Amino acid sequence: MATKVERSSGNVFRDLGFDAQEAENLRLRSELMIQIRKLIERRGLTQAAAAKLFGVRQPRVSDLVRGRIDLFSIDTLVRMLAQAGVQVRLVLRRRRQVA
Repeated sequence: MATKVERSSGNVFRDLGFDAQEAENLRLRSELMIQIRKLIERRGLTQAAAAKLFGVRQPRVSDLVRGRIDLFSIDTLVRMLAQAGVQVRLVLRRRRQVA
């Protein structure tokens, strides 16, 4: 039996069936969460130390580390990174046309 392979749209959330707007929002939030997790790992922070750095309570860091994307807005994640001294830059580009 042959396996059917479909080309990715470039956004896993879109591929999972989310509408374009929600898929892009989820993609952005997931990327910000990944960067925060990497920052915690690079600096060797405990959740308590990370919470202090980000200006949030420890359970928020726990939610982030566990990937609870539904609990975080883009604004909150950008604010946490800024609190840690990280500059977030936004790059806009045209979407590639789907044939």
